[in-house]
Amino acid sequence: MTVRILLVDDHKMFRQALCTLLQSEADLQVVGQTGDGLEVLKLASTLLPDLVFMDINLPGLGGVAVTRDLLAHFPGLKVVALSTYFEKRHVIDMLDAGAVGYVTKTEASDELLNAIASVCRGQRYLCPAVAHIFHDERRAQLRQTESSACPLGPRENQVLKLVAEGLTSLQIADQMHIAASTVEGHRRNIMRKLKLHSVAELTRYVLNRHSLEQ
Repeated sequence: MTVRILLVDDHKMFRQALCTLLQSEADLQVVGQTGDGLEVLKLASTLLPDLVFMDINLPGLGGVAVTRDLLAHFPGLKVVALSTYFEKRHVIDMLDAGAVGYVTKTEASDELLNAIASVCRGQRYLCPAVAHIFHDERRAQLRQTESSACPLGPRENQVLKLVAEGLTSLQIADQMHIAASTVEGHRRNIMRKLKLHSVAELTRYVLNRHSLEQ
């Protein structure tokens, strides 16, 4: 099956280099590219890509806002952030907007194909440079959890593991043979016990824990 890809980056030469790299793979097809965030929704509507590589720093409309708007119209679309930024806040902002992966431009030539393979399997993907940034925070957070007076129960840990693998509540419910509402209840309990207050914080915790355990 051919994966249809839309490239969104405001540097034309960089887009062309990526296009050449991706088109060399028999099962990948770059169906379009743009450097303007305001054009992305229109292109997605006409070109129907399976995956979008999204720069964060775009003229017109930033990558976080574009990703959120794009996925509101096309919830089945996969978005992978492609950026020069390494800071955690940028990673979390993109993941919270709905992106399923994050690759830095300095690693792009080596990591794009890995990212595509992972997200097409329904998994999240962080390139090594970004995953490394979370390392110390992961350790501290896990130590805090282990010493907590309210540790997670077996079911909650199972739900957390499946969230880390990128599964939706419906997919988790199907795999665990429970109702989706029960999964949502477990997620709320997890957030309460871990003192997390938003989806962004839960996403960060899940990525931190999952990467440390690998």
